[in-house]
Amino acid sequence: MYAIIRTGGKQYQVAPGARVRVEKLAGEIGETVELNDVLLVADGDNVTIGQPVVAGAKVTARIVEQDRDKKILVFKKKRRKGYRRMQGHRQAFTGLEVQQISA
Repeated sequence: MYAIIRTGGKQYQVAPGARVRVEKLAGEIGETVELNDVLLVADGDNVTIGQPVVAGAKVTARIVEQDRDKKILVFKKKRRKGYRRMQGHRQAFTGLEVQQISA
């Protein structure tokens, strides 16, 4: 069994027991969150596709991590003009462990 969920403007394929990193969600480590934007649920040969979401479907997950990703560097330069800019960015994320998919 697996599901396609939408959170943080991105789509993820999840299954019970799987761990996934999503855009930052509010909550502490150990708390349970319910994701209601379920786009598809597949259980064996039974596939339910939402239009746009599957009615009544939800994914229950536990927060296992609240952290920030590795730093990426953004460097801008214009040749022969002495223009140089360096900027760093660390994106916040939430690590989820999927516990249950209910359709």
